[in-house]
Amino acid sequence: MSDVGADLAGSGRGSAPDVAARRRKMSIQLRQARRSLSEPDAVPSHSAAMVRLFAEINRSASPMLGIIALGVCATALAWVDAGPLMTWITFIACAIAIGYALPIAFLDSSEKEKTAGAWRRKFVLSTTLCGSAWAYLIVALLQSRDPNAQAFAIVVMLLVSTVMSLLAAAIPAAFVAGMLPMIIGVIILYAPRLQGAALPTAALAVGVIGYFLVVARRLHAAAAQNISFQAEKDSLIAELEQAKLNSDEARRRAESANLAKSRFLATMSHELRTPLNAVLGFSEVMKAELFGPHTASVYKEYSTDIHASGQHLLMLINEILDLSRVEAGRYELKEEPVPLTGVVEECLRLLSMRIERRHLAITEALERDLPRIWADERAVRQVTLNLLTNAIKFTPQGGSIVIKVGWTRTGGQYLSIRDTGPGIPPEEIPIVLSSFGRGALAQKNAEEGTGLGLPIVKGLVELHGGEFRLNSTLRFGTEVIVIFPPERVMDALPALDPDTTAEPAERRRRRSRRGRDPVRAA
Repeated sequence: MSDVGADLAGSGRGSAPDVAARRRKMSIQLRQARRSLSEPDAVPSHSAAMVRLFAEINRSASPMLGIIALGVCATALAWVDAGPLMTWITFIACAIAIGYALPIAFLDSSEKEKTAGAWRRKFVLSTTLCGSAWAYLIVALLQSRDPNAQAFAIVVMLLVSTVMSLLAAAIPAAFVAGMLPMIIGVIILYAPRLQGAALPTAALAVGVIGYFLVVARRLHAAAAQNISFQAEKDSLIAELEQAKLNSDEARRRAESANLAKSRFLATMSHELRTPLNAVLGFSEVMKAELFGPHTASVYKEYSTDIHASGQHLLMLINEILDLSRVEAGRYELKEEPVPLTGVVEECLRLLSMRIERRHLAITEALERDLPRIWADERAVRQVTLNLLTNAIKFTPQGGSIVIKVGWTRTGGQYLSIRDTGPGIPPEEIPIVLSSFGRGALAQKNAEEGTGLGLPIVKGLVELHGGEFRLNSTLRFGTEVIVIFPPERVMDALPALDPDTTAEPAERRRRRSRRGRDPVRAA
């Protein structure tokens, strides 16, 4: 009993520390994900995600932006003097360096959520610096009277607008701040002379900037939607993880409770059988009046009732013990070659009296030449007896039972018992297969039972690696099929050839004679 008490005490303990820490972490993530979904504009995590997206894009794209600046510089040498061009190179290099260093510093920061607003302002200022550098070069190219220089300035403006619309899509204010210096430069340059060739150039410049402003807004909307989807996915993952942790904990507790229950029942069954044997023995002595007749005849009836009740209780305890051993994994199979057909015939002989009392017609379809199966004979006999007892119990008088034993398609062996009883409704089959479960029709039309027969049969069959099937149709009867796998079927060894065994036998006789000869032995 001490083992059972320890099991019960252990089953009530909490989960391991790492599991508890994981549950707390998942709860925090779940709350944060739900807050980000319910208040996407008010919670800092949403804006921080946009700032993080801006930083990741600019950190990866800044080196490529430097390469573009070098190419533009090499081309602009044809129209811009060396002095202004060197100033622009220094200006754009500083802007690109700042635009590369700030994202790295932000991504390495440990408090991104709390400082997201300050970093947003820094990114807007760095983008303004980069836009001012590009505006300086564009204005320098537009001031040239060479049409090729002006065309190249429009190309640079298109290129810069495209790049900035992609890099600053996460923060629309940064895109506006980066394009604003170019807009101001174009307005200052073309405001005094909006006629002739300058008019279409100015209109094209303003139109390009306006178009990419719309593109940037749409990219920002797409980025915000992606972040919302990501938050929703994180929330779903967190909820699934939380549900998995809860289910694992519940399953662990259920398994612990079931194991403790099985061990408790097994222990109690052993404890109850000892005094019950004494009750059965003494009641049988009193019933048989071995030490003389009773003075009152009612005592003999009482002793008979005591003995019958004790036998019923012993049967119940044995069934509980068997089921507890199966569920606790302590049922040890004593495997040996077992003839399935022979076991079925033996069980039929044991139950022949009950079959005759109920006037049941038994139809046997047993294959006689089946090889033996490697199984526990006691378990196979118990399976057969339980199934036959159920069939006899639930079949009305004058009914029929069909018993089949044969081969399966895969090379295994099967036992099938079909009766003409009341049948089982489909919704009650799980109840019948559960411990102490009995169907409604069975309670009305059959003898009292414990509801442990089929669970024991199912457990014993599964211990052999077999398959248990229950097919029932209401008002037409029930068929139970037990299938033993092909691995359990023993192949018969081929007969030995006399020609091949004669020579080894002769050699053995010669060696035995040599061993008995004292001369040869010496």
